[in-house]
Amino acid sequence: MKLVKFVVMYEVRLWIALYRWLFRRPAPVPPGSESFQYSGAVMTILVAFIVVSALEIPILHLMLPWELVRVLSLAVGFYGLFWMFGLLATMRVYPHLVGPDGLRIRNSLTLDLPIPWEDVREIRSRGRSLPPGGKTQFEGGVLSFGLASGTTVDVVLARPLVLPVKQTLGEPVTEIRFHADTPDALVAAARAHMRTEVG
Repeated sequence: MKLVKFVVMYEVRLWIALYRWLFRRPAPVPPGSESFQYSGAVMTILVAFIVVSALEIPILHLMLPWELVRVLSLAVGFYGLFWMFGLLATMRVYPHLVGPDGLRIRNSLTLDLPIPWEDVREIRSRGRSLPPGGKTQFEGGVLSFGLASGTTVDVVLARPLVLPVKQTLGEPVTEIRFHADTPDALVAAARAHMRTEVG
């Protein structure tokens, strides 16, 4: 039942994101916060999938001899095409946020992780490659949220934290790494807020 609820909610939020993106109605950004995109790392791959899917729809329609199957393939094809546009929309509509209260790390609809500034000791820009094993990895207290097999921002925590990320298996996290398209700008904004917090 939980899985069904998750799938339904995911679909609903995906279509809402597509609506927001198409009609230029981004999700509200809290006052004093800045948004930072991360979709650039996978844009080429997503666009390639979208183009291939768009080409596949008329090809299958012409190749299939049965009318019912052709209609079904059209429906499935267009649904898949719009779903991929929706996935891209979720990444554009829900960016990382840097604001007075802290850092908010996001990835589409699957990750929304707020980190208060009092829990951050240091933040820096550094490009890293991830070893094979998935885009979310946890090893030696380091939690990595990779895109295109890499991360660009390191967040060293002020103290070990147990975070609601299943890959950690309840183990404390000492450092978080994630991808941002403009890591230097994100880090500069974060450090400005951290100085204000200390002051």
